[in-house]
Amino acid sequence: MTALTIPDETELRESRLTAADRCDSCGAQAYIAAEVNGSELLFCAHHGRRYEEKLRSVATSWHDETHRLED
Repeated sequence: MTALTIPDETELRESRLTAADRCDSCGAQAYIAAEVNGSELLFCAHHGRRYEEKLRSVATSWHDETHRLED
């Protein structure tokens, strides 16, 4: 039998990206969301890391859920 784990309240608040959210660069599942000039950009872990340095300097928010890949 497999144990069922229920995310705590903190995990639920932090995980706002779903499988329906897709990377704007390649279409893979998005794990990073950045807000730039009032628009939200979504990236997979690969492209988020690739563009992170440039985007963080202009982004008004940066939401990173790549920790979910390790679970």
